Amino acid sequence: MGTCPIRCQSNLTVLENPPEPVSPRLQESIIVSLCNYPSFVGTELTMCIWERLTVISDDGDYMMVRSTTTGRESYVPTNYIAKVTHRWLFTGISRYKAVELLMEPNNQSGAFLIRESETNKDCYSLSVLKRANASYLDCVKHYRVPHLENGWVYIFPGTHFPSLHHLVEHYSESADGLCCQLTEPCFIQGLDNAREARPLPTTVRRPTINWKDISRSVIFNKKRTESDNSLVSEGLREAITSYLQMTEGNDHSWDT
Repeated sequence: MGTCPIRCQSNLTVLENPPEPVSPRLQESIIVSLCNYPSFVGTELTMCIWERLTVISDDGDYMMVRSTTTGRESYVPTNYIAKVTHRWLFTGISRYKAVELLMEPNNQSGAFLIRESETNKDCYSLSVLKRANASYLDCVKHYRVPHLENGWVYIFPGTHFPSLHHLVEHYSESADGLCCQLTEPCFIQGLDNAREARPLPTTVRRPTINWKDISRSVIFNKKRTESDNSLVSEGLREAITSYLQMTEGNDHSWDT
């Protein structure tokens, strides 16, 4: 359930419902690589860009990580990785990297992330992907997310939220001034691999029915054969039967 904002005389938006606690599962943090490592030409990769990493140990400036792509373990500098909480809150990522991540082909319009602002350390920034044309130029929009003295956050004056989680919920239900509605967090390799290839649902098309070739016995015959079922489905049989029962007494000529 999303929040329910109401307007009051102060022309600000407040929340009618009290803040709901965030699920512990959403509060879990993961580690994501910000580059291919090592980046030397001809050197076998230890980790790949934008993949989820398994942390083995943390020594401060370096971490021992295991790649979910290559399976290799290595010490990597902490500035080569970013921490992700709530699945969309990035710590240690620049505006440039945010654009690079959102421009990945696995992301669709509405993909987003929230990061620490580079220009104002007391603010966050919401980065949203909106694919407008085939060139994909200038399609990541950035919105500053300041906070009030009471800790509430906002993008547009007059619409305030008690947490980033509530802000994301609100703009996932409606764009409400953003370039587009938020759809899903940006793609992370090893976490969202199901999104890499989304096969179209298989559609079975029955042969077009020539009603002049269908006799009354095919509709009401209880002994269904495979060939009968391929022409007239059980659901269609029941619909026709119900219709004829409701109009019983009228002169219906079915046999041709």
